[in-house]
Amino acid sequence: MAAKRSAWPLVILVAVIIVAAGGAAAAVSVYVFPAHPAHRVTTVAEGDNVTVNYIGMFASGPQEGRVFDTSLYSVFLNNATYPKSLEYVPRGNESNYTVLPVHVGPTVPTGGYAYGNYTFSTVITGFWQGIIGMTGNQTRIVTIPVDLAYGPANPSCFATEPLIVPVPVYSTLPLGTFQADYPNVTARTGTTFTNEVYGWKEYILSANATTVSLQSLASVGQPVKALGLPYLVTSISDGNITLTSTLTESQAGTVLGRLPGNAPTICSSREFIVSSINWTTGTMSWNFNNEIYGEALRFYITVVDIFPAGA
Repeated sequence: MAAKRSAWPLVILVAVIIVAAGGAAAAVSVYVFPAHPAHRVTTVAEGDNVTVNYIGMFASGPQEGRVFDTSLYSVFLNNATYPKSLEYVPRGNESNYTVLPVHVGPTVPTGGYAYGNYTFSTVITGFWQGIIGMTGNQTRIVTIPVDLAYGPANPSCFATEPLIVPVPVYSTLPLGTFQADYPNVTARTGTTFTNEVYGWKEYILSANATTVSLQSLASVGQPVKALGLPYLVTSISDGNITLTSTLTESQAGTVLGRLPGNAPTICSSREFIVSSINWTTGTMSWNFNNEIYGEALRFYITVVDIFPAGA
């Protein structure tokens, strides 16, 4: 069995292979590194099962070069060399970073192929196509276009929001809503607490058995983080606090926001990326798709072991 390696070989690029996708125009771009000596000379073919280590990065877009997933604990720890993407999710302790069992092909039986301690499942098309022809302990860089990766972003998972937002100075909430929003705050006249969305102080003007009346204690020039996005209080007049975003158009695709826990989800998510910022129209776009949709991907893949079809 080929030895598991935690570092990537610094070797010279020796070949470029284009793997066609069933005659489709899109193709997987594959950079092939020379294989290190392995106990087997078996070459990966469609129908085989393999275990691999990998680093998944964005190959396009504002997050190009950032890691969105990896099987290697050393890569997870190394943010200097391997900066992580906006929605990167750590796996926890080192024992959770293990080789990925992959079936080389488009379909598997329900439950996948089981062999020894592994259950081999299908992966995105460009990934399994990109490892065909590899041998044990060999590394490739495989670049996968959108249609052979996770496909385009769902247009219904975008929301358009204003860059300048009015927020009322005075508001009245049903007691039940107040208690749900602020479970650790007692609804009592004269109480001051922090607004969970905007970060400024709120003052309870009055409270009774049915309603709670509030005054927002913002000040002009106050920087505010709302839903994780930066704003500035630019004016307070006519009963409204005006929040002006401090985002620039060049920051599109690099800023992560999140709806509060009591807000309904959009496309099963409260997390979003600010995908566009347009000061001409005064709007920005929030993308609730997972960040991997609509982007070309680049994988550094090392084959650890090969289990030929029928093994």
